[in-house]
Amino acid sequence: MRQQTIPEPPISLPDPTRPPRPAPSCGVCKALDKQRAAAEKDGDVRRATMFEVEMRRHPRHREDPV
Repeated sequence: MRQQTIPEPPISLPDPTRPPRPAPSCGVCKALDKQRAAAEKDGDVRRATMFEVEMRRHPRHREDPV
């Protein structure tokens, strides 16, 4: 006898090569995003990455995923 299975929906993961979006109504995330954009514009990839990491680790950002 053949077992019938229900297919699960695919898992959707954020693109790690793109910067995170600021959490809605979070001033800290918005400020970090502004600093990240300025560093990226200046060509300072290391500094831009630092702001991305800080934004991803920000507690409010984790509470309000986008």
